[in-house]
Amino acid sequence: MRFNIMGLIAAIAAVALVTACESATEKTSGASGAGAAKAKLIRIPHKPAEPAMKAKMAGPKSGSQADLVINVGDRVFFDFDKFNLTSDARSTLEKQAAWLKKHSGLTITIEGHADERGTREYNLALGERRANSTKDYLIALGISPGRLKTLSYGKERPVALGSNEEAWAQNRRAITTVTGGTPSG
Repeated sequence: MRFNIMGLIAAIAAVALVTACESATEKTSGASGAGAAKAKLIRIPHKPAEPAMKAKMAGPKSGSQADLVINVGDRVFFDFDKFNLTSDARSTLEKQAAWLKKHSGLTITIEGHADERGTREYNLALGERRANSTKDYLIALGISPGRLKTLSYGKERPVALGSNEEAWAQNRRAITTVTGGTPSG
């Protein structure tokens, strides 16, 4: 995921560089005296973007994980030791449901996570309850249960390292991951 975003940023930077070079004109150096010389900037001709670069610049492929992350949001967060959905979580899941309806050929896995506090077994169970509450809400919004799987990682895959409330809050989450199918719509 980071690689795709970094690629997009690199592509934008390259286009900006080419555009900046296109308007280059002759300049003189800041040196003065007998050794002062005129320096010419090399003009780089404009070259149309290759198809692969155009695709990167156009944004993520519709129905991809990147599309979900950028345009909808792939995760919801939970309060300490809770698995009930907050209003923010329900809002994100409503957007996910609309996106999933648009891409009716996709299947997803909902990953439940917990922060580092508590035993491994307790956090696996809590992660499962978080994933299931997320799944149940998507089903209530009209998504077919056959398109949804759940998986709990408990505290085993933290996204934020640290033993403080900021890190713990980021780790109490459910993540929607595109796992199969083909986008339609």
